[in-house]
Order: sequence, then C-alpha cells, then structure tokens
Amino acid sequence: MADPEQAQERVERQEAEEGLKERLEREHGELIQELRALIPGAEVLLGFLLAIRFTQQFADLTDTQRYVYYVTLLSTAAALVFFLAPSAYHRIRFRTGDKEYMVTKGNREAIAGSVASSIALTGVIYLVTDLVFGTVQAVVVAGAFFALIAWLWWAIALYRAYLDGRGGR
Repeated sequence: MADPEQAQERVERQEAEEGLKERLEREHGELIQELRALIPGAEVLLGFLLAIRFTQQFADLTDTQRYVYYVTLLSTAAALVFFLAPSAYHRIRFRTGDKEYMVTKGNREAIAGSVASSIALTGVIYLVTDLVFGTVQAVVVAGAFFALIAWLWWAIALYRAYLDGRGGR
C-alpha cells in the first residue's frame, strides 16, 4: 500500500499542474466512464425483473416476496434514472460553462444510484435465496450481502475520508 503522505503529495503536485478546466473535463470524463460501466447491469436486471412478472410462477409468490420484488423493481428503475441523469443534464447544459455543477450533481446522482442498486441487488439475493432455501436463510444471506456492499462501496471510502479529515492519523 502506498504511503498516504507520498500519495497526497503526488495528488497535490498533479492538481497544481492541472488547470480548473482540465480538471473538470477529466472528472466529468471519469464520471461518465464509471456510469457507462454501471448502466448495462442495471438495464439487464430491470429487464429480468420485468420479464419474470409475466411468468406462471410469479403467481406462486407470497405477499412478502411480491413486496420485496416490487421494491427491487423500483430500486432498479431508480438506479437507472440516477445513472442516466448526468448524461441527460449534460445534453441540455452542453457548452454553458456549467461543468463544475454538472460534475458535483453527477457525483451525487452516482452515489444515489449506488444506494438504489444496493437495495435492488439485496432484494434479488433475498428473493432467490427465499425461493431456494427459505425465509430465514434469505434474511441472513441478504443481510450479509448488504453488509458486504456497504463495506466495499461506502464504508472504506467514508473511513478514509474521515482519516483524511483528521490529518491521516
């Protein structure tokens, strides 16, 4: 692992060499690339969720399973909306000098999309586990899966941000 002080110095040197316009262009490009990686997965999940509604086995779901299915469907759709929002905003505000707000707004939407995706993925895991093994196992596995997502997607980054705010100590 890199020394945090050396890494911070390297970042500060790069930022000093990079102008505001270049930084905003780079950050916007990075954001769009990240969203391009996330959108297809959400689209495929939404397609599967829509398709299974019209299968014969859907009628066999319990009320709880139906509610979990619906929350999962809505979460997946919300994730897609959040992931697509920065590109839609960019099309409308193209060449208006609004890049800094665009990047900030897009970052917030990407984070909101990750929250919606975490709910959707947890819902899918719950439904499949409930159908295969039962409700108790589904609750345990879905809870553990959500904890894994929370740790990898948010907790590590938030902890590092906390350490940065404390001077890395």
